[in-house]
Amino acid sequence: MDPILERYQALEDKVKGYNPTLDVRRLFDAFSFADSAHSGQLRKSGEPYIIHPLAVAEIVAELELDTDSIIAALLHDVIEDTGATHEEISKRFGEPVALLVEGVTKLTKMQYTSKEEEQMENLRKMFMAMAKDIRVILIKICDRLHNMRTMEYQSAKKQREKALETMEIYAPIAHRLGMQRIKWELEDTSLKYLDPVGYREIADELSARSSAHEEFLATIQKRIQGRMNEENIRCHVYGRVKHTYSIYRKMYTQNKTLDEIFDLYAFRVIVTDVPTCYYVLGCIHDMFNPVLGRFKDYISTPKPNGYQSLHTTVIGREGIPFEVQIRTQEMHNTAEYGIAAHWKYKQGMANQSLGTEEAFEWVRKLLESQQDADPDEFVSTLKVDMFADEVFVFTPQGDVKSLPAGATPIDFAYSIHSAVGNRMTGAKVNGRIVPFEAELKSGDIVEVITSKTAHGPSRDWLKLCKSNEARNKIRQWFKKERREENIATGRASFEAELKHQGLTLAQITDENVLPGLLKKSRFGTLDELYNAIGYGGVSAVKTVARFRDELIRLDKAAADRLSAEKLATTADELIMPASAANTVSAQKPHAPRRSQSGIVVEGLDNCLVKFAKCCTPVPGDPVVGFITRGFGVSVHRSDCPNALVENRKPEEAGRWIKVDWVDGDLPGYSTALELSAKDRDGLTLDVAMALSTVKVKVNSLSARAMPDGYAIISVVVEVRDRDELLGVVNKLSQIQSVYQVKRSVG
Repeated sequence: MDPILERYQALEDKVKGYNPTLDVRRLFDAFSFADSAHSGQLRKSGEPYIIHPLAVAEIVAELELDTDSIIAALLHDVIEDTGATHEEISKRFGEPVALLVEGVTKLTKMQYTSKEEEQMENLRKMFMAMAKDIRVILIKICDRLHNMRTMEYQSAKKQREKALETMEIYAPIAHRLGMQRIKWELEDTSLKYLDPVGYREIADELSARSSAHEEFLATIQKRIQGRMNEENIRCHVYGRVKHTYSIYRKMYTQNKTLDEIFDLYAFRVIVTDVPTCYYVLGCIHDMFNPVLGRFKDYISTPKPNGYQSLHTTVIGREGIPFEVQIRTQEMHNTAEYGIAAHWKYKQGMANQSLGTEEAFEWVRKLLESQQDADPDEFVSTLKVDMFADEVFVFTPQGDVKSLPAGATPIDFAYSIHSAVGNRMTGAKVNGRIVPFEAELKSGDIVEVITSKTAHGPSRDWLKLCKSNEARNKIRQWFKKERREENIATGRASFEAELKHQGLTLAQITDENVLPGLLKKSRFGTLDELYNAIGYGGVSAVKTVARFRDELIRLDKAAADRLSAEKLATTADELIMPASAANTVSAQKPHAPRRSQSGIVVEGLDNCLVKFAKCCTPVPGDPVVGFITRGFGVSVHRSDCPNALVENRKPEEAGRWIKVDWVDGDLPGYSTALELSAKDRDGLTLDVAMALSTVKVKVNSLSARAMPDGYAIISVVVEVRDRDELLGVVNKLSQIQSVYQVKRSVG
C-alpha cells in the first residue's frame, strides 16, 4: 500500500476507535481534497506536503475531537497555500468546517508600523476566533506541535523565532487550556533551539543517570502500590522524572545543580473518587515524611484551567524528596488533555452554548481588556496574563476569585464588575479595613465597600492594581468620563516628554510635519492623542520617541540632499595635501557653528558627514575625521583602532582632519555595546527590561550562546551623548550574571 494511504488508514482507524459512527466517506473525501490541493508541494524535509496535514489530524485525533475538527485539520492549509476558497470548502464540507479552516489558517500578512503591532493584531484575531469556537486554538496548537517536531529542517534563525513564539504564546495557551502533555512537549522542543547547550546538558545528565532513576521510581512505586493493596484501594500508580524544561527553569532561575532540584521525581496515584483521594493522602503521609509547606489542595480550589489534584512533597528512607499527585481518573484526563478531555461536541452541544462556558471566560476577558491597548503593552501583558502566579481569594458569599500574585482589593473589585470597582470607597480583608494597596493572599475573604456617590477611580489606582483587567477597566472609565481632564493631563505629559527629549511643540505642530506624525500614531487630531495619553491608552514616552525618530529621519533626508549637492561642488577640494589640510584646520569660523549631523568639520560648512560603524561615536567622545573618496568625512572615535596614529597609512596622512561636536541640543546617535555574561534563562529579557527602564531607543538586540556556558549580547542603542550612554552602561552592568559591558570598537 502507498505509505501516504497507509498513514491515512491509520488515522481513520484511530478516529473510529473513539467514534464508531464516523462518516468514513466524508473523512476520506477531505483527505483526497487536501492531497489533490497540495499535489506537487514539498515540505523543507523533502516529504510531500500532505504529510503535515495528516500529522496534525493525528494529533487532533489523539485529543478525541469531533469529525469536523479532524477534517479541518486535514484542510487547515488549503486556503493559504492552494487555490481552494472558503466557499468551496463550505459547499463541500459544511460551513462549520470552513469557519474552522479559516480560523486556523495562518493570518494574512498585512503592513504594520511595527513588529509588535503585527504580533498584537495576529494574537487578537486568534483570541477572537477562540472566543467563537475553542476548537480553532486546539487545532492551531496541534499544528504548531507538529511544526516544532520537524523544526530541524528550518534555518537556525527560523528555529529560534518559532521556538521563542512557541514558548511565549502557544505553550502558555496550552497551559491555560489545561493541555499539560502538549505544553510540556512544546516547552521541551522550544528549549532545544533557544538554549541547545543547556538542553543538551540536562538531557545527557538524565540519560547518564537513567538506570538509577528507573530503579528509584520502581522501588517507590512498588511500596505505594503495596500499601494501597493492603488498604483494599483500587488505584493505578506510576512515577516519572520531570520534563526537561521544568528542570531547566529551576536550575537556571534558582542557580541550582541537577542534584539540588527538590522535586525531580513525581508519582501519581489515580483513584476512583474524591473521598479516596484524601484517604490516600493520609496513607502517603503515614508512609513517608511530609515536607512542611509543600502541600497543595487543587481539588477544593481548582486552578483556572480546571486542573484538580492533591500535591504533596515527601521524603523516604533514601533521603530523596519526591512529589506525589493524587487524583481521580476524570481529573487525570483533564490534567493531561485539558478542555479536550471533556469535549462538549461529543454530546452534540451547539457552538453558541460552548461559547458561553465559564471555562473560556478568560478568553473574552483578555479580548475586552485589550481593546485599546498599546501594541507593545499588549504583547508584554499577554505573557503576564498567561504565566502569572495566582492567588485564590473568596467573596463573603464563598465564591472563589483567581487573581495575579500581588493583587490588591482594586483588582478584586474589578474582577466582580466594572461598576463595583468604579464605586469602591474602601475594602475589608478578613473583616478588617485595609488600604487600597494591601496585597491579597490565598484564602483571604475580601469585601468591597461601595458608595453611589463615589466619584470614580483615582489615577493612582493604575499603579496599585496588578491585573490587566482592572487596569484597562480604569482606563475605560477615564476615557469615557473625563475627556477634558484627559486632554489636559495628556498634553502636560506630552509636552514634558518633548522637553525631556530635546524637542519643541513647534517642531511637532509644523504644518508640513504634523499630518504625517498623526497618521503614524493612528490618531486624527492632537486632542485625540492627548486624550489617549491622559487615560493611559498610549505612552507619552513611546509616542514622543516615535515622533523624534521620524523628525530625525526627515531632517537627515533633507540634510543628505543638501550635503550631496554641496559635496558635488567641493569634492576636488576635499582631497588635498597635508599642508593644506593643516591650514584648513587652523581657520576659525566666524559664525555660530551649526550642523544637521552634530559635527563641524573645521573650515567646511555643511560637509557630508557619516559616523564610522567600527566605533559608533556619540557626543562627548573625542573624535577625528577621515576624508573619504566621494562619501564626505567619516568620523571615528580617537581611540578607535582604525584611527590611532600608529595604525594610519603614511600615504593617507593628509586625509585625517580635525572635527568637533557642535554646541547645544543634538539629535540621537546610534552606538554599539557588547555584554559578556554567564548564560542563564531570562538573560536577554532582563537586558531588554533594563534598556526599557533607561528609556533609550533600541535599534537592535541579539544574543548568542557560547560553548563554555557564557553568552555574548550585542545591542545598538540611540543616545544623545556620552553621559546618557554611561548611564545605560551602568544600568546594564547591574544585571545579574553580566560581568562586562563594553563599547564595540575596531
